[in-house]
Amino acid sequence: MNAVEIEEAVSRLAESPFDPAEFPFAFLEAFSNKATTIKRLRSQGKDSTNQSDLGGVLQRHNIHIKVCAVGAVGETLTALRESPATARHKVKFILATDGISFEAENLVDGETVACDYPNLSDHFGFFLHLAGITTVKQIRENAFDIKATGRLKENPEWDQADRREQMNHFMARLIFCFFAEDTNIFHSDGLFTQTVAQMSAGDASNTHEVLAEIFRAMAMPLADRGAVGIRNWANGFPYANGGLFSGGVDDSGDCGGGRARDVGDALYECAEYPEGAESVVFG
Repeated sequence: MNAVEIEEAVSRLAESPFDPAEFPFAFLEAFSNKATTIKRLRSQGKDSTNQSDLGGVLQRHNIHIKVCAVGAVGETLTALRESPATARHKVKFILATDGISFEAENLVDGETVACDYPNLSDHFGFFLHLAGITTVKQIRENAFDIKATGRLKENPEWDQADRREQMNHFMARLIFCFFAEDTNIFHSDGLFTQTVAQMSAGDASNTHEVLAEIFRAMAMPLADRGAVGIRNWANGFPYANGGLFSGGVDDSGDCGGGRARDVGDALYECAEYPEGAESVVFG
């Protein structure tokens, strides 16, 4: 599962009726745990991989989850933090919920999340390490040079005259996003680059969908986004009037002649270009 699929799975979980017995397993399933892994956590006796000493669910090296009585979320999180099993099995996350409130902590860096249970999907990125997804993807090559351009292989479809205007429009959107990132228009360091990197699959096969959702969000005021179902992870982007982001984007997924990973790598390298986008581009 990629990050977009995980966000959708967590959203479905948060919108469904809360089931205390099933929540820990449904949560882990949303973060790409296989059916065999869930089955072993559910099992009893010597075959079980559940190492919780608090009657919850503990997945070694990952997370310790406990569903508690209503109103006991804070004290349950404390118990999870102080649990000998949490330390013994080198758990990275602890999570407590009563189906009304939701609290979690990253024991590695101390970062915490506290929200109403229905808003759980707003914080799915906090747990992406559970699926082996880092929040900032490493870029293998730091310099933007001829190698990045060389990766953008010729795509015969986009080379046609009737597609040239679409290609120019698409490139203008990308340049604006890099410019906005460099000049703090996005009010967040690396918002565009990190969102594309985090939400894209490892082979970049869904990068066109991630870009389309970002562009869709930027085409409409914040107040109008809920009605059309803009994904939570795209809501951090501001509204950009003027028409640059109005209209759809090509969703064929055939970027760069079918070489989506190369295009994705080139995008990340463009973001690392040391001089940034010149403000004269946008007047």
